[in-house]
Parts: sequence; C-alpha cells; structure tokens
Amino acid sequence: QVQLVESGGGLVQAGGSLRLSCAASGRTSSPYAIGWFRQIPGKEREYVAAIGWGADMSYYADSVKGRFTIFRDNAKNTVVLQMNSLKLEDTAVYYCAARLGYYSSDSFSNYDYWGQGTQVTVSS
Repeated sequence: QVQLVESGGGLVQAGGSLRLSCAASGRTSSPYAIGWFRQIPGKEREYVAAIGWGADMSYYADSVKGRFTIFRDNAKNTVVLQMNSLKLEDTAVYYCAARLGYYSSDSFSNYDYWGQGTQVTVSS
C-alpha cells in the first residue's frame, strides 16, 4: 500500500500562486505514478495533472496547461504541483492519488490510493 499526505493548500488571490505537495510512504520502493485531481461539492472529481515514474512523463488537463507544473523527487517520495496564475475556477479540494506502475492516467478510477485532500480557495 501507499499512503499519501497532501499539504500546501490555502487562500490566495486570483493571479497568485500556491505549491501543493504530496508525500508518499509505504510501498514506495516500487514504481508508482501520481495524479492530482480536484473536486467541488456536488461535482465529479476532475483530473488536473499527472506524472509517471519518470520525471519527463508529466501531463496536464487543458484547463491548467501553461499555469500548473507537476514534478517529482523520487528520492524524497514527493510530488509537487506548482500552481501559478490561479483563477477563481481553480477553487476546489485537491487530492493526490497513486497507482502502482510506471504510467499515469487521467481517470480517477485508475488510482488505488488517495490522500485526504487539501483545500485551495482563490479569491477575487
């Protein structure tokens, strides 16, 4: 199993930046991919970005491309989502999720392990 803990959420003004971290523990000696998803109450969980085991295997939803960057430090078992130029519509609870193996996915159903979530609120 892989345990995940997110941190770094908070309140920020539109146009500002936040950095979310996802710390993994447990079965981290095996390759695993990480996805970031977000959810607003009453809506389905939405894919944001993902990264495979290799640092160059990063992918983004169109809504965040060019504003968000995902990267990982396998030595520290940490994946970071750097969020710049934040918009009001980025407000949500952000979750990181893990799936064992080299490749990520943009579907939340393909992830086996989830963090508890961290709130991101963007104000005008």
